[in-house]
Amino acid sequence: MSSSRSGIAFAVGAYGLWGLFPLYLKQLSDIGDIEVLAHRIVWSLVFVGLILAVTRGVAAFRRIGPRGYGLLALAAAVITVNWGTYIWAVSNDKVVDASLGYYINPLVTVLLGVLVLGERMRRDQWVAMAIATAGVTILTVGYGHPPWVALTLACSFGTYGLIKKKVGAGAVASLGIETSVLFPVALAYLVVLDTGGAASFARTGWTDTLLLAGCGIVTAVPLMLFGAAAVRVPLTVLGPLQYIAPTTLFLLGVLLYDEPVSTTRAVGFVLIWTALAILTIGAIRRARRQARPPEATVRTGAPAD
Repeated sequence: MSSSRSGIAFAVGAYGLWGLFPLYLKQLSDIGDIEVLAHRIVWSLVFVGLILAVTRGVAAFRRIGPRGYGLLALAAAVITVNWGTYIWAVSNDKVVDASLGYYINPLVTVLLGVLVLGERMRRDQWVAMAIATAGVTILTVGYGHPPWVALTLACSFGTYGLIKKKVGAGAVASLGIETSVLFPVALAYLVVLDTGGAASFARTGWTDTLLLAGCGIVTAVPLMLFGAAAVRVPLTVLGPLQYIAPTTLFLLGVLLYDEPVSTTRAVGFVLIWTALAILTIGAIRRARRQARPPEATVRTGAPAD
């Protein structure tokens, strides 16, 4: 299999697993959301530690530097908000809302680029942002309040991505640092629960025990697949593939969990999907234009940005 084809397979695997994650979390819906979050942190560190030990990847930590460690500590706080919100959304039958969050995320990423990195938005990005804003406004009317779950997931993951971009560390090493920062608090919480007899681990049956321990695997494996994909295929390919995850979430919420989608909410989703289509097509066209030799650009009369 060629590098490009294997990269696409890795990307589909990563986004597919992220999209199917509610199927896993639903099996833990009888356990408290914070307890599930704490186990996800603890077992993610254990699993990542095993990977680093087997692959001898500890040297990657020395290349990050003090500033990188500080940024990853901030990333740890942000991803905790993201994970906690996601777990709560799944356990409270808001999988469709979670899907909306990850549809909005690319738009939040563009906005962060403008506000934080000083980037300038192009015309198609302005149009996409205006359409998405209209979609969020319609959803706010449909809900009777802003779609907080979706906005929290989108903003937290967008901020997390921005921080990781600034650090530039590998997925496994950075996840190891992030979970190391969170590990003491998560472990202390689980110890307090166990001392008070309220912990579920090893008390509610082997199925729940294994599922809680498996949270580390289902967290780290998609990240490793994504890391393998990112070095094999261009962003113009990864960009459209990222919608596999929220589309899978949306279909699970509607078809499997029977979550309602009113006409108003459907209109809001359609507007956001339209905005994403404009954003994606524009990004693909610019990437192709930049990859084209200068002579070809002149010969075809392609306009400059």
